[in-house]
Amino acid sequence: MTDTVELERVLRGTVRGEVDFGVSARALVTMDASNRRRVPLGVVAPRDAADVREVLRVCREAGVPVVPRGGGTSIAGQAVGTGVVLDFTRHMAALVRLDPEARTAVVQPGLVLGALRAAAAPYGLTFGPDPSTWSRCTLGGMIGNNACGAHSVAWGTTADNVAELEVLTYGGGRHRLSRGFSGAPAGLRELVDGNLALLRTGMPADFPRRISGYALDALLPERGAQVARAFCGSEGTLGVVTEAVVRLVELPAAPVLVVLGYPDEGAAADAAAGLLPFGPLTVEGMAADLVRGAAGLPRGGAWLFVEMPDAGAARALVRAADAVDVAVVADRGGQRALWRIREDAAGTATRLPGGEMAWPGWEDCAVPPARLGAYLREFRALLAAHGLRGVPYGHFGEGCVHVRIDFDLVTPEGVRRFRAFSEELAALVVAHGGSLSGEHGDGRARAELLPRMYGDEVVRLFGAYKDLWDPEGGMNPGVLVRPEPLDEGLRLTVLPRTEFAREVGRCVGVAKCRTPGPGPGVMCPSYRVTGEERHSTRGRARLLHEMLAGEVVTDGWRSAEVREALDLCLGCKGCLSDCPVGVDMAAYKAEFLHRHWAGRIRPAAHYAMGGLPGWLRLAAALRLAPLVGAAGRTPVLSSLVKRLAGITPERELPAPARVPFTRAWRPEGPGEVVLWPDTFTEYLAPGAGHAAVRVLADAGLPAGLPPGRVCCGLTYVSTGRLGRARAVLRRTLDVMEPVLDAGRPVVVLEPSCAAALRGDLPRLLRDDPRAARLAAAVRTFAEALEEYAPHWAPPRLDRPVTGQTHCHQHAVLGDAADRRLRGRAGLTGELEGGCCGLAGNFGFERGAGRYRVSVACAEERLLPAVRAADARAAVLADGYSCRTQLAQLGGRRALHLAELLASALDAGEVPRDQ
Repeated sequence: MTDTVELERVLRGTVRGEVDFGVSARALVTMDASNRRRVPLGVVAPRDAADVREVLRVCREAGVPVVPRGGGTSIAGQAVGTGVVLDFTRHMAALVRLDPEARTAVVQPGLVLGALRAAAAPYGLTFGPDPSTWSRCTLGGMIGNNACGAHSVAWGTTADNVAELEVLTYGGGRHRLSRGFSGAPAGLRELVDGNLALLRTGMPADFPRRISGYALDALLPERGAQVARAFCGSEGTLGVVTEAVVRLVELPAAPVLVVLGYPDEGAAADAAAGLLPFGPLTVEGMAADLVRGAAGLPRGGAWLFVEMPDAGAARALVRAADAVDVAVVADRGGQRALWRIREDAAGTATRLPGGEMAWPGWEDCAVPPARLGAYLREFRALLAAHGLRGVPYGHFGEGCVHVRIDFDLVTPEGVRRFRAFSEELAALVVAHGGSLSGEHGDGRARAELLPRMYGDEVVRLFGAYKDLWDPEGGMNPGVLVRPEPLDEGLRLTVLPRTEFAREVGRCVGVAKCRTPGPGPGVMCPSYRVTGEERHSTRGRARLLHEMLAGEVVTDGWRSAEVREALDLCLGCKGCLSDCPVGVDMAAYKAEFLHRHWAGRIRPAAHYAMGGLPGWLRLAAALRLAPLVGAAGRTPVLSSLVKRLAGITPERELPAPARVPFTRAWRPEGPGEVVLWPDTFTEYLAPGAGHAAVRVLADAGLPAGLPPGRVCCGLTYVSTGRLGRARAVLRRTLDVMEPVLDAGRPVVVLEPSCAAALRGDLPRLLRDDPRAARLAAAVRTFAEALEEYAPHWAPPRLDRPVTGQTHCHQHAVLGDAADRRLRGRAGLTGELEGGCCGLAGNFGFERGAGRYRVSVACAEERLLPAVRAADARAAVLADGYSCRTQLAQLGGRRALHLAELLASALDAGEVPRDQ
């Protein structure tokens, strides 16, 4: 047995980078984006090639395997292992040099593809391979898997675009690879010369998407002994790339997107190969069962998305295509809208129409393009025969089909069906002259089946090839050569069969949450600030997964490691909308906190800010608002209150309103709509409530109030006091039952409260049918005006706006109605997305670096946008937290949209910055 303590000590003494054998570090890399799970001994983040050499030397002496890992987005399980994991994303992630004249770049393995593309774009260049994970996958991982992407029809695979590789082998041997055998390990030329006949006749037909196995035929003398090319796609089993010289390609100046409609998927697949002579840049295919309500596509039951280099080429393609209907789009905006349909479909594939999860495992088989139609028909029949469901799509121009399938990877019976299907599908692919992998590699998912594709003699040659590079077998064992069984070590089998475990297990690891900011969407604000995997949605899901598994994280719901990772989760719910599989980390955090603190004294902030509705209601009942406000302005008293309440000293305490909203406004009757008096509007910002009443009345929607005290439970949910939240919500449903029976809509001004009522309420009270009824009755301010006063004309303000779309609105509610209302009011410009960083109680709580993260989140997008805005711009933010953040960090008074519209109706002054 390996002495892990001694191994860690030796590595710490010889490596300058981070060496971490702790619980969190190991738990974060037990999985990649596949169905596999392996527990490593530890993780090393090397600073340079010298560090890598030392790790390989020490591990060889200790007999410990090494697994290179980039972004961890591998779908076949090749980025996990039981030894030491090399994490290249922390330090060895530089663009060393870019030469526009030579059209080459020198890169380190941890460099994210998106960063290389951004650096090359000003020169009209790019790196040709562009997998869908381009915003977070690394060049090292792409080389390891021989990644492809949508443009490989024109620009080839990663292997086609690599010129030289700097490689270190197990033990620390150094090799510079290009063409010829001069930099290769001893014996490689002899291995090739001794097996020329087998390499020429025993390998399957060479087509662009033959990614499975080792590309040994690239070593043939008539192909120029391309040693670097043959190394690509070796999945970390031969050595570690520490530097690469890659080729860049020229971006077309004015590409045109042609979308061709066909009667069905088979017809589209049959047509794809015939389009290749016209020189397309991409030929992507998908069928109607993957497109749910997308507009803008031409008529048909399936489509080919064909990008052409220019208008002339597009016209020639359209003349020749035998399609039901055609859309030709030259402007970039229209192209982006259509490509978004294709990109969204890729995310949709992980969820079936009924909401069931679909899993990787047979994600990317490929057949020669001329065989694609016949293959897809038989593939669909095979799915049906096994009672499985999945929706194919992918790179039809190269015969590569992506699909996720609703395997049961938990029960023994389901796993047996998974194996039987895998064996039959491998036979089907081989029968069509195809490759088990057309893009993502074999890994642990398919390597066992390589003899079916290559035959035993070629597979033995693969073993001899690996042994030349790695005689001790220490590089990523169990992958490609002498593989593990394909149904061993499945990640879902270690989870208990609970609802929470099913939720946590839905994170498939595609790592969209690791996209560096600033960028579109909300997810994941704390990761964008810290850059640490444990602060990404995926990282937190992995820690929860291991907590439930109990092997690495052994103290269950009391785990300090899980709590520390969740400490910086802002509860923004960005993952709910931005994650392809709809992970809801805010809900998982609430459940964890609920159980973590059960039976124990909680942090002070959980009682103070988590119980904010009760404290503010008490202060209002005792008419203490002036005294509370004065205390907040008195340094000594303010400091004492903050200390007792667990509030960070950097924050100002918000002053309660002198008169609560519902004390100042008494409706004359039940109203056409019910205006929800949320805690923030009621006690802290009643101006928004009064403005909403004014606007709703002008629109012919007189507002009423609930017939009693109500609360959405938001603050209790966010602090994990779920028992209290359920009690509050049940009482609220009792109060709201007459409103629901009357069928009146419920207008909620605060986006976080509206989101809690639409999302958290039915989740927490699934046994109460009134919960779903109230959730369905909730409308945002803009939604209510659009739905119930469609002919009302808002006042024209004709001025620009800046500010923030609340993260919960982005994730749960949507802002389409708000955009339309702003447009009708003559308000121009876009509001920033992302998260303001205050996020309710998050930015107020003391400790764990929350204040620093809160400020950094605001500085990512919101504050720079407000500072750069036109002097005439109104600052809009419907969320109380967003307005507070802008006031405290930006010195700007932001308005709820209702306040801006009401000021125009009254023909008075729009409130100015204060």
